[in-house]
Amino acid sequence: MRAVVHGHVQGVGFRWTTGRELARLGLDGGARNEADGTVVVQARGPRADLERLVGWLRGGSTPGRVTSVDVTGPADD
Repeated sequence: MRAVVHGHVQGVGFRWTTGRELARLGLDGGARNEADGTVVVQARGPRADLERLVGWLRGGSTPGRVTSVDVTGPADD
């Protein structure tokens, strides 16, 4: 699964916190900053856990301020 996270998500601990959430869910993957200010999250694992990750990304408990999340791969809505 690949998710592009938009909003104020750089310089706020977003990648670090996302890494902890990936580990908590038992998913393989990571997060990286992009030059356009987005963060790309890539994850691999069971579909249900990927869906939980997407819910967490969209849920408002992440650092910073997420305005939208574009998902491609198994956790598509």
